[in-house]
Amino acid sequence: MVRAIVGANWGDEGKGKITDMLAEKSDIIIRFQGGSNAGHTIINDYGKFALHLLPSGVFYSHTTSIIGNGVALNIPYLVKEIRSLEEKGVPTPKILVSDRAQIMMPYHMLLDACEEARLAGRSFGSTKSGIAPFYSDKYAKIGFQVSELFGDPDELMDKVKNVCTLKNVLLEHLYHQPLLQPDEVFAELMEYKKMIAPYVCDVSAYLHEALKEGKNILLEGQLGSLKDPDHGIYPMVTSSSTLAAYGAIGAGIPPYEIKNITAVVKAYSSAVGAGAFVSEIFGDEANELRNRGGDGGEYGATTGRPRRMGWFDAVATRYGCRIQGATEVALTVLDVLGYLDEIPICVGYEYDGRVEKEFPVTSRLSKAKPVYKKLPGWKCEIRGIRSYDELPENCRNYINEIEKEIGVPITLVSNGPGRNEIIERTPLI
Repeated sequence: MVRAIVGANWGDEGKGKITDMLAEKSDIIIRFQGGSNAGHTIINDYGKFALHLLPSGVFYSHTTSIIGNGVALNIPYLVKEIRSLEEKGVPTPKILVSDRAQIMMPYHMLLDACEEARLAGRSFGSTKSGIAPFYSDKYAKIGFQVSELFGDPDELMDKVKNVCTLKNVLLEHLYHQPLLQPDEVFAELMEYKKMIAPYVCDVSAYLHEALKEGKNILLEGQLGSLKDPDHGIYPMVTSSSTLAAYGAIGAGIPPYEIKNITAVVKAYSSAVGAGAFVSEIFGDEANELRNRGGDGGEYGATTGRPRRMGWFDAVATRYGCRIQGATEVALTVLDVLGYLDEIPICVGYEYDGRVEKEFPVTSRLSKAKPVYKKLPGWKCEIRGIRSYDELPENCRNYINEIEKEIGVPITLVSNGPGRNEIIERTPLI
């Protein structure tokens, strides 16, 4: 059976913890898109980790972790991440990398940083991890696939020369940077070949056999619905699809194999990067929620940037769950809200004097104002509670209200950052 774990919002919903927890009963965990531009924070018996490329199931000795063909593969970063786990006492994980994955190159990161600097105040809030230039090259058919490292070296060198010609026009005339040298780029690729060789696999064929054997497979997404380039807050989005539907493509499996889609939803809202954010809050109110949130505060796992904060947005979340095709929801960081006397939920957007319940396109989103419904808080600590019925009544009412608004059953409630700080719940819908 295949289960996808994806974000319903702007990312940073707590997908890593949910994947880490569900991986215990899984055989294979697959990263199917994105790159090292966002991180998943994991807290377990080995300690606290911020994973960026490795799937969040690498901590179990019985699992196989796969980097799918849809991932932006930063080879030195991947090897460094594997070594960092081993240095902290984690058993060496079994890792496979698709021979169809494409390679993140140093010039992708250079071009990303140069373009953000050129745009200045109009920038996209990139992490400068090279993601946009990487996916641009992939779809322009000038990226380097892992399999090419093991092919004809003369053909590879010809391609390197062509790529350098194209990139050097930008570097010289737009960004005023030193030019790429084909021999140096080729040498980098040969170093990458040595580094990645132990992990390369025909992943699609491997998964075909695994499905025939009835293996349990998790697809782990990066970021969330609202950062999808087609269905998100374009253009302030990422460059690969963040939707569960893309999991089949980015892993190399038939789409009908995905039976369950777990959308991870935060009990409040947060976002990194630019773009419309209707329920955003500011000042002391935002700072207090930011400092109490997450594990040690709401700051990016990759960049350390403070996240933008807001109250739970039912309009955005309902939309995010719908385009993911969510069959269930895991609600996270609920314990953070125990300090509040009352908790606002954004239940609608106001445009031109009327209230809308549907999430709009970006041009209308920037003009929307939040319409709030306020619920009483529970004013106590809920960490350590393991039974849903033991949660305070106002806490249960908050969960029930969210479930009613988004229209998807909430089956898991996370009330702390630890692997086992989770409550299974029988949905009301």
